[in-house]
Amino acid sequence: MDSLTHDNHPRMEAQPARGWFRVLFLVFLLPLLLPALLLGLLSGCGDNRAQQRAVVVLVDISGDYASEIEQVQALTNYVLADLNSGDSMAVAFIDNSSFSERNFIARTELDRRPSVATQQKRYLSGQLAEFLERFQVPSYHSDISGGVLLASEFLRESGAGERYLFLLSDLEEDLMPGMNRDMPLGLEGVEVIAVNVTRGRSDNYDPSAYQDRLSHWASRVEDSGGEWRVASDLARLERMAVLR
Repeated sequence: MDSLTHDNHPRMEAQPARGWFRVLFLVFLLPLLLPALLLGLLSGCGDNRAQQRAVVVLVDISGDYASEIEQVQALTNYVLADLNSGDSMAVAFIDNSSFSERNFIARTELDRRPSVATQQKRYLSGQLAEFLERFQVPSYHSDISGGVLLASEFLRESGAGERYLFLLSDLEEDLMPGMNRDMPLGLEGVEVIAVNVTRGRSDNYDPSAYQDRLSHWASRVEDSGGEWRVASDLARLERMAVLR
């Protein structure tokens, strides 16, 4: 009996000690540790966003450039193949008045599950194919600034650490009467790549006009906080390894 009493005694004292520790933890330690735990979780989310990419492909459907519209399908598929779960993408078009939700052809944030992300890529590509099939009449005006503003909003709201805007246009802006686009474009941290900037008939007579358009848009993008690059065609784009 003495032996049993001696063996049981320490275990009977340990229970209150664990109880007091729980009380101390809940009342004093947990309130102190909780902010640090939340901060760790939030910083973890922030780090994930910093590693993600967001891309907008913006295609001009005005005037003569509308004949180049098929280029957008190849470019979109090229970009989609390089995106991963958590990345975001949108495809939009430039027409008479481009700063509008109706200018989005499709947009998505790729799911964490690879199988779902693959379905989202197919859906986006399918939406674009339907748009191209329906497209018939080019727009009369070309609101490039409005399209860039729309894209910059999407990229900023994505929270992604890497942001890209692919611009398919001849860069010949032709605003509707009364439209004001004399403002910064909000491109801080955005890399803008102008792809397939075609030369118009008038450029044959005055080649400096083509260079002036490139210089004008390079200045507008850089003055708005972005980086500017030009790729003459998709083959050159692949060599540039655009999404780094």
